[in-house]
Amino acid sequence: MRMQLSKASATVRRGAGAVLSPTGVRGAAVELAWLAAHAAIYPVGLRAERATEGAPHDLSGLSPIQRGLIIGDVEAAGTPILLVHGMIDNRTIFTVLRRSLRRRGFGQVRNLSYSPLTSDLRVAAERLAEQVESLCADTGFERVHVIGHSMGGIIARYYVQRLGGDARIHTLVTLGTPHGGTLAAYLWPSLLARQLRPGSEILAELEQPAPGCRTRFLAVWSDLDQLVVPKRSGRVDHPDLQSRNVLIRGVGHMSLPIHRGAVRAISQTLAHLGTDGATVTAGVTPIGSDRPQRAPTSGPGAVFERPASG
Repeated sequence: MRMQLSKASATVRRGAGAVLSPTGVRGAAVELAWLAAHAAIYPVGLRAERATEGAPHDLSGLSPIQRGLIIGDVEAAGTPILLVHGMIDNRTIFTVLRRSLRRRGFGQVRNLSYSPLTSDLRVAAERLAEQVESLCADTGFERVHVIGHSMGGIIARYYVQRLGGDARIHTLVTLGTPHGGTLAAYLWPSLLARQLRPGSEILAELEQPAPGCRTRFLAVWSDLDQLVVPKRSGRVDHPDLQSRNVLIRGVGHMSLPIHRGAVRAISQTLAHLGTDGATVTAGVTPIGSDRPQRAPTSGPGAVFERPASG
């Protein structure tokens, strides 16, 4: 008991230190500003999304960055990316991320929207499975990438591990996803929130062996994430999953999809993976790397890359 109290006290001290640091204060300010902006555009996400076109083939109107990706790896540029939002949210959380990905040359970025009244994470995972099959049929690609924010990452992971989704999802990126559950879920009295509590039945399913899983994982987590408690729950730590965990300091839960460090980590990963999941460019940190690396950024929003076993 004394040891548990000591660990809890240390966790609280670390959390307070992160919040009160200059980086934490700046991160909190960005979080509040983005929350206000997101609330203003939230109603837009309640309307049906317009159909998007495929990857552009006319290079004349594209920026040098877009042309570079398409010319360098047309498959990476054209592979569809599906965005999955979190609980009680909608596609507007990805407004900035979607624009950033398209500006970097990814031609097919779409959203999955599920009802805020969804009461079971498994139902949302089945909806994702249907959407992925439809996306593959529409685009001709056999595999797609998925980016999930918050609970959206758990929905996609359940699809991968429990519904055979690893045959379709090449790479799963999660942003602020409580892979190990979050104590914050105790504050919301709903079945969906209970499924996100540590030790829940659905999270126990995800801890089961997953031999031969073909999906690669990139988990982006923050030391200032107020909805993922403990913070390290945002990592993917599973012996059967090929994963890389990226820590971004001083960024709030809702701000992760707009943070330039997160966008850079996602873009670099998806632009340099071959069909087998291996990196195709020398010097790019591979998923599942056994070498801890620190990104060259420093100061506010510094990015730290660690292997899953770290």
